Amino acid sequence: MNVIVSNVQQNALANLDIDVIKSISGEYDVSEIVEMFKSFFYSKMILDVTSLKKYNDIKTYEVLTKGLDADKIIFLLPEGSNLCTPHFLSQLISLGVYNFTTNLKGIKYLLKKPNTLQDVEKIIKMANIEKSKETGAATVATVSTKVEKGTTIIGFRNVTEHAGATTFIYMLKKELALTIGSNQVVAVEIDKNDFSLFGDKDMISIRSSEIQSTIDRYSNVSIILVDLNKCQDDHFCSDVIFLLEPSTIRLNMLVRRNRAVFEKLRNSKVVLNQSLLLNNDVFDFEGEAGLKVFYNMPPLDERKRNAIIVDFLSKLGILQDSTTSGGSNRIFGLFRR
Repeated sequence: MNVIVSNVQQNALANLDIDVIKSISGEYDVSEIVEMFKSFFYSKMILDVTSLKKYNDIKTYEVLTKGLDADKIIFLLPEGSNLCTPHFLSQLISLGVYNFTTNLKGIKYLLKKPNTLQDVEKIIKMANIEKSKETGAATVATVSTKVEKGTTIIGFRNVTEHAGATTFIYMLKKELALTIGSNQVVAVEIDKNDFSLFGDKDMISIRSSEIQSTIDRYSNVSIILVDLNKCQDDHFCSDVIFLLEPSTIRLNMLVRRNRAVFEKLRNSKVVLNQSLLLNNDVFDFEGEAGLKVFYNMPPLDERKRNAIIVDFLSKLGILQDSTTSGGSNRIFGLFRR
């Protein structure tokens, strides 16, 4: 049986169809909540954080997690608040808090499948990236052993219309050229001519019939990035990234065309591109679509160098990002159970 502690979100939580053994509403000091439930048996606590006095202060959650088992609490956060930022969420994660959301669907998802540290580590990485931007720290990246062993061919395919494969590839290619050398990376688009707009000689356009000859021609480079467009043959790729723009209109258009599309993508590397979703929204999306998101990529300025691009390439296994991985490892060391 579950307990519900509510305040501002009391009306919304009244519609939560779960078994409840105890429900209270109002604003409480965190020590009152601890005292009330430290000896009370329950399966999960649904905690509307606005029921806590000073809920914007991380020290409130320090007291709470010392007095109650954080694994048994699902934190309902006010949508759009400063709690829903990588900085604050990473502080919660450092306290062992992994289960948070902004809506009822998220609560139901977390009741069935609670998060682990591995599920939320991407938030820590995002917080580290934001911190490096604020302090002006340089992102240091090196080539991974995967790249050193030979040519890696990565294909990109738009699943929703205008999901941004062309510009995304341009940003990846630009970062790789700066990191591993411009002579070690080339970008190829198939059966279109959009790359010409970037004015980069190492971004070329070919026909489908020229795929193999192009691969042979660039067999001496480390990485080939391929915009597959409508080319269905991707057997020549080492990896294929499927891009989704997660706006309501794009997703509805996609499902209307093919209702089984998410099932087909279930074992693929799915990237939410040009995404305005917060990480807890991504968890909700994963639950609804029944697939795992490989990366949640926000809108970026392609004219600037973006640290999050390095993080993506690091997760893909192309680069080793010392700045990001170092911060992540420290948190793993502190809170591994």
